[in-house]
Amino acid sequence: MTDQLVMMAGLLADQAPKDTGPDFGKASPFGLLIVVLLLIGTFLLVRSMNRHLKKLPTSFDRKDSDTDHTADDEPVEPDTDTKAP
Repeated sequence: MTDQLVMMAGLLADQAPKDTGPDFGKASPFGLLIVVLLLIGTFLLVRSMNRHLKKLPTSFDRKDSDTDHTADDEPVEPDTDTKAP
């Protein structure tokens, strides 16, 4: 069984490549344009990500645990204008 597989692999390896015409392996200018546009897009995305990462705080630990925070993390002052009945 293994001898037959080796012989078949040898016969397949001896065949010449099928795509050997004069234009084989040449890329069109459209392909170059796509690659350049992808590289520019990647560069702009990395630059934007770095800008956003620089805006983040160094630590997300809360320093004041006594003040209440809303969903937007803005401090909420306690309501002192209410009068007791």
